[in-house]
Amino acid sequence: MAPQTLPEPAEVGRRAAEILDLITQHPSSERLHNSSMKYSSCWATFTGYPAISRWSLDRDAGPLLTEAMRVLALKAAVFELSGGDEEAAELLVPAPVDEMIHAVLAQFTLMSRMQRDLGVTFPHATELEEFTYARGCLTDAYYAAAGWGPQPLRYWLDSAEVTRRLDQLNAHYQAAGLGRDGRSHDFDFDRPDPATAPVGVSG
Repeated sequence: MAPQTLPEPAEVGRRAAEILDLITQHPSSERLHNSSMKYSSCWATFTGYPAISRWSLDRDAGPLLTEAMRVLALKAAVFELSGGDEEAAELLVPAPVDEMIHAVLAQFTLMSRMQRDLGVTFPHATELEEFTYARGCLTDAYYAAAGWGPQPLRYWLDSAEVTRRLDQLNAHYQAAGLGRDGRSHDFDFDRPDPATAPVGVSG
């Protein structure tokens, strides 16, 4: 059940800015950064990063990581200020940023150490996630209150815009033999691929 009173943006913003500074100053901060970037090279979905126009992992991973860390600080602040309310802390986030959040949280040992050392919790519960982010929502108010400047709109995409772009991408995925959102295909890797079979030479 949703909380009766959500934390005020100014309060969340102030605490989130403090948490982000603590993360940055932590001895494991650089390792967390490097590990999260490596995660991206071994796993990426068909529905997160690719929604970015002319997306390039080499160019976009760094800025996305910045946004992911900011959101994690916001979520930690809301969780703390709401008395540990997981629903309140599950902020609406655009798909590309959310995917990078998963990359950070995959660094389980480092994140556990940071939680212990900093005395904060970085909440995340998949069953509570809603993919309905829209410009002007409470997440944006919290972000603005933290004093980090304007959100980069290249990554902060409304869910309706993400859906429109994914519809276009799915047309390409399906033309390549992939099911919707890349969740299935009929390629049989135990049978020779006609496209790569050697061409016979006669005579």
